[in-house]
Amino acid sequence: MNSIAQDRTFRTYNGKDIYRRPKMPAPYSYDLRQKVINAIELDGIPKTEASQVFHVSRNTINLWLQRKEHTRDFLPKPNRPPGHSHQITDWHKFKAFAQEHGDQTSAQMAQLWDDDISPRTISRALKKIGFTRKKLTATKKVMSNSERRLLLRFNIWSRKSWFTSMKLA
Repeated sequence: MNSIAQDRTFRTYNGKDIYRRPKMPAPYSYDLRQKVINAIELDGIPKTEASQVFHVSRNTINLWLQRKEHTRDFLPKPNRPPGHSHQITDWHKFKAFAQEHGDQTSAQMAQLWDDDISPRTISRALKKIGFTRKKLTATKKVMSNSERRLLLRFNIWSRKSWFTSMKLA
């Protein structure tokens, strides 16, 4: 006996098994649909017999016939959902906008953008175009020892601030 849990596929994330929905099966081909419908309508074969001959459930045949009544065809429905309405459609314009206003926060950029847009949408779009907001900080990795000594000598940068920045980094 095959249980539902055995049919599910799992993947591991941080040592935990996570359920992953199986993908939808591919729809029956248009050719097969046409043969089944023609056998029922033109040849007069009963639906039960056609379902056994073509190895298609009777419910599926009924759905095809209903679709043919409503749409005059029995094409399969599109298998993927339509895309979401995107706020940013002109990516060249947005890239120029990001280069011009890249020093500002996402909230400020959202206010400057033409349409009503959220700061989170701006952040996602910046990530999509590969725009990074990394700023150089005075840490051990960025500054050489000679530069650090020079700053300490002129009291521009204290050791205490260097140690606190090292703890945060």
